Amino acid sequence: MSFLKKLATIPILSKYMINHFAPYKGAGIEVEKFDMDKFHIRVKMPLTRNNKNIVGVHFGGSLYSMVDPFYMSLLMYHLGSEYIVWDKAASIEFLTPGRSTVYADIRIDAHEVKTIKELADNYAPIYRNYNVSIIDESGLRIAEVFKTVYIRRKKPHANRLK
Repeated sequence: MSFLKKLATIPILSKYMINHFAPYKGAGIEVEKFDMDKFHIRVKMPLTRNNKNIVGVHFGGSLYSMVDPFYMSLLMYHLGSEYIVWDKAASIEFLTPGRSTVYADIRIDAHEVKTIKELADNYAPIYRNYNVSIIDESGLRIAEVFKTVYIRRKKPHANRLK
């Protein structure tokens, strides 16, 4: 594993790198909580001139972007380097215009990780579906994001068996 990949597995450094990632910084997206041990990431995005659409509410692409990498990140962290984890599909349903700061709480749990390991034990690919609500300051649901994640246990290399 490269040095940068090893650094990215340290939660406080991951949070720092994500919060300073140019597309997130430009849209005003901030990871507030990055608690890998509790399987929880909380993201917020205030409404600013950089993430407003033509009618003055949150731009849909920024709403999706604020939650995009986090199920994959949580799973990669908890499954470890023995597994391949990829985003396979996603969709977003816009429910009401976002006119203030919005939040998303991305969560999985230990039982989900255990289930994935059991399902992927035979090295066959599996697909897991997740959804997350994006809410505003008053708790009103602004959007619902649906994600499908591809997961497969890596097969041992022949040269590693010698």
